Amino acid sequence: MTSRRPTVQRIDSPDEEGPDVRLAEQRDVPRIAATLTVALADSRWTRWALPDDGRMQRLTRLHELDAGHRGVATRSAWVTDDVDAVAVWEPPAGTAPVPDDVRAALSAELPYLSGHRIGPVRDTDALVDRHRPSAPHWWLRHLGVRPSSRRRGLAAAVLAPVLVRCDVEGTLAAAAVFSWSNVRFLRGFGFEVTETTRTTDDELPLWVLVRQPLPR
Repeated sequence: MTSRRPTVQRIDSPDEEGPDVRLAEQRDVPRIAATLTVALADSRWTRWALPDDGRMQRLTRLHELDAGHRGVATRSAWVTDDVDAVAVWEPPAGTAPVPDDVRAALSAELPYLSGHRIGPVRDTDALVDRHRPSAPHWWLRHLGVRPSSRRRGLAAAVLAPVLVRCDVEGTLAAAAVFSWSNVRFLRGFGFEVTETTRTTDDELPLWVLVRQPLPR
């Protein structure tokens, strides 16, 4: 791992010329799930966390619940107008609680979706939680761009609304990733690695990153 400080990409305004980005709406939930599933179907985390049997169906339902319904309900999901790119955040604790019906659905279905992998997944989630910042922060839960729409700046566009808000309000942003390519990508936006470890079953590398707000 290099110690060189990354070049930080400043995002000055979500209104600058570029892809149209908006808060996700209820009508977007199926498209959010489809976009994230196509984007992440072959990711290391997907292959690690979900059983082979019905993996794509499990992944789609996970994204429908944890990205679509959660993100829309808490007003923390941003999409391009065609929903070819999606960023879903968890707002700072206490600012936008997950509605009871969404929370109940997540609690009921997540164990089924992970199947026999639920133990390592739960234990790793708990490990990540211990390394999250203690200060209020926006937590990046999901980020994906359809393969046919990549290399057009769409990921930066859907990240921009929250990163701009963090800079304005002086709030941290944070994330956990399972590949070095994702570490490199987030470092381009000012995220820095604060913890390097592995999943609790020692199958995957794991990095926790935190972004300090940029001075305005």
